[in-house]
Amino acid sequence: MAPDTKRRTSGSDRTSAPFSQQRPLVTAFAVTLLVAALARVLPGEYVATGIALTFLLATYRYTIRSANVDTVRHYGLSLGGLLEPVALSVRRMGAETSSAIGWASLMCLLTFAPFWLGFLWWWHPKHDFSMVSWSSVGSDVLGQLLVVALPEEAFYRGYLQTSLEDKWPLRWRLFGAEVGPGWLMSSAVFALGHLLTDPDPSRLGVFFPALVFGWLRQRTGGIGAGVCFHAACNLFASVLGQSYGLWR
Repeated sequence: MAPDTKRRTSGSDRTSAPFSQQRPLVTAFAVTLLVAALARVLPGEYVATGIALTFLLATYRYTIRSANVDTVRHYGLSLGGLLEPVALSVRRMGAETSSAIGWASLMCLLTFAPFWLGFLWWWHPKHDFSMVSWSSVGSDVLGQLLVVALPEEAFYRGYLQTSLEDKWPLRWRLFGAEVGPGWLMSSAVFALGHLLTDPDPSRLGVFFPALVFGWLRQRTGGIGAGVCFHAACNLFASVLGQSYGLWR
């Protein structure tokens, strides 16, 4: 009789398969819990930097460590070729940067007015609006882009959302973008992370802008537009809070 050449599934294979399916979520929860812990143990002036480095190192570990062009592009982390192990094209970087800013600007036009109304409804400010100085806004731009938006978008939309979409098929077409359960789940984990870092139920509200960040990731093929819009959202919320005297 001819030997049986069919591959037999071992017990370890059967056991590891479900874990492999859930690995992105397990990783995301672990990193999110670590970030929440850092927010409590690090001195205040180091919290933002510590959290940013954690997200960036995790993203590097699970995505671009291979220095493979296809992998970097698959996770939407090219940033105009800046993170690809190839010669940098100034023309390409300029074009993709312009596209990212354009998409982010469009989202600002569509969402900032409704957000302002929601802000007034939620906070009920007692003071009239008095625009904060532009110098204070400008000083926060780079911090919001490089220390907050970029690390969070790289991890949650670059690594997590892409990994989940690889596991779970895209199911819906939404305004030109293919989205699926991974889009919803990555936004939920993102919101949970904000709640764990700052235990205020209102922090769960970031689930909704996260849906827009994730949609931009799918629609544009990269995280650049999401990074720009994410930073703009944070800056706009800060401007409103300071201009209404709700916080410094």
